[in-house]
Amino acid sequence: MPDAILIDMFQRLAMALGIGFLVGVERGWQHREAPEGSRAAGLRTYAVIGLMGGVSGAMLPAIGQIGFAALALAFAGAFVTFKVRESQRDNDISVTGTIAGLLVFALGAYAMWGDLRVAAAVGVALAGLLAFKDALQGWLDSITWKELRSALLILAASAIALPLLPNQAIDPWGAINPRELWLLTILVAGASFAGYVAVRVLGSDVGVLAGAAAGALVSSTVVTAELGRQIRKGETHAMVGGAAAAIAAAISVGRVIVLLAITGAIVLPEAGPALAAVVLVFAIAAFVMRARDRKGEATDSRAKLRSPLDLVSVGQFALFLGVIIIVGRLVADAYGQAGLLPFAATAGLADVDAVTLAASSLVRGGLDPAVAAHAVLIAVLMNTVSKGFIAWVTGGWRYAALYLAAAGAAALAGLAVWLLATPFLAPLFSQGASLAPLSLG
Repeated sequence: MPDAILIDMFQRLAMALGIGFLVGVERGWQHREAPEGSRAAGLRTYAVIGLMGGVSGAMLPAIGQIGFAALALAFAGAFVTFKVRESQRDNDISVTGTIAGLLVFALGAYAMWGDLRVAAAVGVALAGLLAFKDALQGWLDSITWKELRSALLILAASAIALPLLPNQAIDPWGAINPRELWLLTILVAGASFAGYVAVRVLGSDVGVLAGAAAGALVSSTVVTAELGRQIRKGETHAMVGGAAAAIAAAISVGRVIVLLAITGAIVLPEAGPALAAVVLVFAIAAFVMRARDRKGEATDSRAKLRSPLDLVSVGQFALFLGVIIIVGRLVADAYGQAGLLPFAATAGLADVDAVTLAASSLVRGGLDPAVAAHAVLIAVLMNTVSKGFIAWVTGGWRYAALYLAAAGAAALAGLAVWLLATPFLAPLFSQGASLAPLSLG
């Protein structure tokens, strides 16, 4: 046997053994307090199962498909028998350990002939699912039927309806592509739902900064208002609230950068450096304020947040985004590209995500990327100012002053980078923008 083939064989057997060992570590840790010999399978057994799958797969050319099937069935029968005895003794009807053992054998066999990267990825995913049982169960217990139903309906609509939607403009102005509009809407709703899940899982014992950061993935405006309410009620301090509002703003602007990278990478070299500076200054201001006041207690960020995968909410955002795109196109046609800037300032008061996605869509329709970048920056600025007003109304002048001080410093840093450093930093963002963006065609 040539050395290259022999080395490849050893590598594949090592992968099969490694997958079994990884799953065995998790299974052994879960039952670490059980007496020796009381479990049907632990660390060593799962490692041997993975190796057995690998050896069986390696023997396939010699024993043929029928021989391999006989080995697999013999293993499955013996393993299931011992697991049944264990379940009867423990009065436990869970089938997870049995399925895990059979899958480890299958992955060991696949590792001998398939892609090692796929085998490793599935093995890690299996170990992760087994290890995070309590966290997954806790999350499942925390969601409501309405949230689950809405998520399933939206996912079903995306998987079934998205391929059927027209992939061309259907309005007289050539601005609305139904498939693109729905895909952008689901993109934002999915990102928001990830933050919503984080808030629900972390719960009320999370620190105020972490809670605000997770909540900002859903809505930084709601987080800002909720912090103001807590300050009014004396549930937290203005300094802590200001720090949390600043970190929420940093997350919000960071989200704009991600949206641009996915949907409008060509705009990123113009807007990315300034937005990155804003995120950095907001984050620094948050931690400076938090360091000056250690008296703040944890806060429950779940209080006022709703699931972003609610059908009504998703439909409203899709409608709002469609209107923003159409009006943006009409303003550009009537007043030129410069007319988009005051429009972006007005629309940014309500939703900076919609302006960002609309600007990306208009760029794909021929808008100058520099004008789109200016529109996004102005929308971010106006959205930041509007949250300062919300902070004053909900939490009082001190809370608003702290937030606006951070916002002012962030705005000055962004302006300075945009005026002075963009020509030097833009090439770095251009390299990232050269990566394939989200395909909307």
